[in-house]
Amino acid sequence: MKVRYDREADAALIQMSSKKPDGGVEIAEGVILHTTASNEIAAIEILDASKKFPIKMLYRLEMTPVEV
Repeated sequence: MKVRYDREADAALIQMSSKKPDGGVEIAEGVILHTTASNEIAAIEILDASKKFPIKMLYRLEMTPVEV
């Protein structure tokens, strides 16, 4: 998982896989779920990110191992 934050755009991207997104669905205002052609989640994009949560949390998310 990779996390990117564009300070100028105030947009965060949480990349869930290396698969190429084919489309996206806005699941809440400013929260876009990017999916592949086979309907797998490729990434989550959050617009106006700094207004929705502390940006420092993003980088903790990237460092924290997730058990599957």
